[in-house]
Amino acid sequence: MALRFYNTLTQQVEPFTPLSGNVVKMYTCGPTVYNYVHIGNLRTFTFQDILRRWLQARGYQLDHVMNITDIEDKIIRHAAAAKQSIYEYTEKYTEAFLEDTASLRLQRAEHIVKATDCIDDMVSAISTLEKRGFTYLSDGSVYYRISKFPEYGKLSHNDFSGIRAGARVDVDEYDKADARDFVLWKAKKDDEPAWHAPFGDGRPGWHIECSVMAMKYLGPTLDIHTGGVDLTFPHHENEIAQSEAITGKPFARFWLHAEHLSIDAQKMSKSLGNFYTLRDLMGMGYAPEVIRYLLESVPYRKKLSFTMDGLKAAATSIERLRNYKLRLETDKFAEGTNPDLETRVGAAKQAFDEALDDDLNTAEALAATFEYVRETNTAMDAGQFLSGNVAGAMAFLGRFDSIFDVLKVTDTQKGPSEADVEAQIARRTAAKKSRDFALADQIRKELAEQGVILEDTKEGVRWKRQ
Repeated sequence: MALRFYNTLTQQVEPFTPLSGNVVKMYTCGPTVYNYVHIGNLRTFTFQDILRRWLQARGYQLDHVMNITDIEDKIIRHAAAAKQSIYEYTEKYTEAFLEDTASLRLQRAEHIVKATDCIDDMVSAISTLEKRGFTYLSDGSVYYRISKFPEYGKLSHNDFSGIRAGARVDVDEYDKADARDFVLWKAKKDDEPAWHAPFGDGRPGWHIECSVMAMKYLGPTLDIHTGGVDLTFPHHENEIAQSEAITGKPFARFWLHAEHLSIDAQKMSKSLGNFYTLRDLMGMGYAPEVIRYLLESVPYRKKLSFTMDGLKAAATSIERLRNYKLRLETDKFAEGTNPDLETRVGAAKQAFDEALDDDLNTAEALAATFEYVRETNTAMDAGQFLSGNVAGAMAFLGRFDSIFDVLKVTDTQKGPSEADVEAQIARRTAAKKSRDFALADQIRKELAEQGVILEDTKEGVRWKRQ
């Protein structure tokens, strides 16, 4: 079946192909760098990583832009409180964000763009809107007149027919039911950072930033625009109004929105104070790939309830997959190929692919993977899994991990090197042969204390890091 996504714009699941050629033009709303991102934010970025990887698996190339919002209301307040420039203040959190996404193994977008690097482009865009009659000036600030854009509301599917003319708002974030003329350019106040513009010194509003950065790098029409569901209105609605008023063309063909991550039945957010950062969880001993697994285990359009039990279950699931891979790599299987298992691996791959083709249904893709692992483990136990079946199983596991990327152990331990472990195993084997079982047990215990677990099998000793 064709690759298909749920499009917020049409409220339908639609087959997807790029507008032009084999390149997918995609824009991601990146972080506002006034603090460390929390795992609710990272849930959205992890979904975008799955989307990237699956588009690539289906043969597409990516031209992907992610913005860094480094000028915005909260940033100005926090930087002033810290007695720093916005550049000094945001640099720390920008670097932290990039470190966190690297820890989670998220692919980096082809273009990561800071808002402050595109101010001149934003001034130019606002000037175009001004010439076309979509703006007005009030108290030195420039506002977008949404009554001039009859399609306003087509993304959020809200009825804004009763818009009160002239009602306007200066803040970047506001109530979902409150449609008001929004600010494009904020007049300079006190010691706030400001840039020169023909309509007065000031700074851009949040919404114009994303419109300009998207179109600067990707052109007037994007294939895919992604973000959290909370950005649908007003942010993404305003992006459409601005961009289409400038170009006269559709701004984005597909809008994909990730649902919230919740904790104790509440949306995880900084404003509620109920959030964990990736660094918090890693400090508790959870590996980044365990957190990644939890974030990607629930399809992106379903709410994800975060619990510590969920993290422990994720760790168990990864361990099961790693043990299976270790068994494929180290067990001695009888010669030959079981044709039934070759057919079975083909069916597993088809089920996996069809699940992700169906609007990135990661839960079904995981179900297909674990069902295959269960069945082939049983076949191994019964002696029905043969040496010729290993390549197909490894290829399927590789396809799984090219998307989910959790099998590699994060190299954070300060334990012994592989050579040291092998030397200790050889020493233990020699001790057992000489019937010095006390020494053999002592070596096993010492390795366990260093995070290395030994497993005695009929094929020999296998080991893994905890």
